[in-house]
Amino acid sequence: MEVKPFEQIVREHGPAVLRVCRAVLGPDEAEDAWSETFLAALGAYPDLPDGANVQAWLVTIAKRKAVDQHRSAARNPLPVDLIPERAAANPPDTDGLWGALKTLPVRQREALAYHHLAGLPYAEVARLLGGSEAACRRSAADGMKKLRTLYKEDRNGIL
Repeated sequence: MEVKPFEQIVREHGPAVLRVCRAVLGPDEAEDAWSETFLAALGAYPDLPDGANVQAWLVTIAKRKAVDQHRSAARNPLPVDLIPERAAANPPDTDGLWGALKTLPVRQREALAYHHLAGLPYAEVARLLGGSEAACRRSAADGMKKLRTLYKEDRNGIL
């Protein structure tokens, strides 16, 4: 089997991996995770077995990079210009889709991202998240239901 040049892999699968990174991490951290995903994949690509699902492999790497970023962010302090006297009590979130996605439990958000944004079948999503295919379907369905509710509320001026 002929091995595709890595540049072609990036062109074919880069947009799907970026959508997953945005859904899991948000728009600010997504590009860093995307870059780290393809840097890691570049070294391992020559050893990828024939017939492997390249997109699922890249999404798996992206998931691990997202976990790494979450862990890193939890350890790093956030710089601020001024220290507020009191912390704000849950400021309103006006970030559109990312704001709605942030309200979902992580498992629902990841199930939606991997299936609907990356186009992975639920069997691959179950392998990524652990658990059964049916549980991943349920997580994605529950997440989609909540997103629809949030957007309905947003259109009615509640959000």
